[in-house]
Amino acid sequence: MKKKLLISFLVIVLSLSVFAAGCGGTKETGTTEVSADKPIVLKYAFFAPATTFPAKQMEKWKEELEKRTNGKVKVDLFVGGTLLNDKNMYDGVKNGVADIGLSCPTYEPGRFPLLGISDLPSGFTNSRVASSVIYDLIKAYPPEAFKDYKIITAFATEPAHLMVKKEVSELNDLKGRQIRISGALTPVLKDLGAAPVGMGMSEVPEALQTGIVEGLVSSREVLKDLKLAETLKYTTDYPLTVTSFVAVMNKETWNSLPPDVQKVIDELSLEMSRWTGEYMDNHVKEALDWSAKEYGLKITQLSEQEKANWFNKLQPIQDKLVAELQGKGMPAEEYKKKLYELKDKYEKEFN
Repeated sequence: MKKKLLISFLVIVLSLSVFAAGCGGTKETGTTEVSADKPIVLKYAFFAPATTFPAKQMEKWKEELEKRTNGKVKVDLFVGGTLLNDKNMYDGVKNGVADIGLSCPTYEPGRFPLLGISDLPSGFTNSRVASSVIYDLIKAYPPEAFKDYKIITAFATEPAHLMVKKEVSELNDLKGRQIRISGALTPVLKDLGAAPVGMGMSEVPEALQTGIVEGLVSSREVLKDLKLAETLKYTTDYPLTVTSFVAVMNKETWNSLPPDVQKVIDELSLEMSRWTGEYMDNHVKEALDWSAKEYGLKITQLSEQEKANWFNKLQPIQDKLVAELQGKGMPAEEYKKKLYELKDKYEKEFN
């Protein structure tokens, strides 16, 4: 009897050992499998709301990256300044607060000098052309300030236009009026006679409501995206500056990614620049139509003489910056020449 009990006991112990070993093995294997199957999570930050066109670009990039990596990568979007804002975006990415950040170099005057040339009035007709030109220029002349980042993509707005509460049909209408514009581009409004106020787009709705500014210079999709058409009833049909956007990734994050994921991100780089330009041009038309229908937006046309007056005021600004940067040893003349060569090329290709 004792022998039978001993045998039974040994069988039970052995069974439990096997079971425990099996569970342990499964658990260990399971952990490995979960680790292998667990997606790479990338945090992507932007300072403006999800309704804006750069945020739509983020959504499209996320969708394409997740699809093309078969779920190997998951992208978490943080828009509206929920993780980083327009004042700390690039530094936040460098410090690992976000893996990827999208911002405007013009919001940080002096940090990206050559890009300042192409942001100034250059006669761009639409976002598609401007985005392609800016993308190529950044590839040809990578900003020194981005040497510690991986550039993901770059694009630009349509040429900015004046949007105001009271109509502007000639330069005299602008005298002394407080108008918002991106920080580095304030000389444009100053030379046109206005009182420029440099601020990020996220601050504009409140500034309009409180009367800090009575208008702004920006691409016109904001009339709908930020509902600015409720207060801005006029836009003057004269192309001014463009605003460049550059998305960058933390260099350590980039280096940690598998080669197949890096390949997909590189493939998306130019695609997203072109996609964003086309999306924006279509969206601007939609925003103008919506603003006219819902709030009676009026597009003010300038006379030929007035167009010449504006051109004569604006042209020297870019020439002055080019000469200044060239004097500091930067290839500004070469950059400007390349800018207009690319502009002519893409105008012929797209228009």
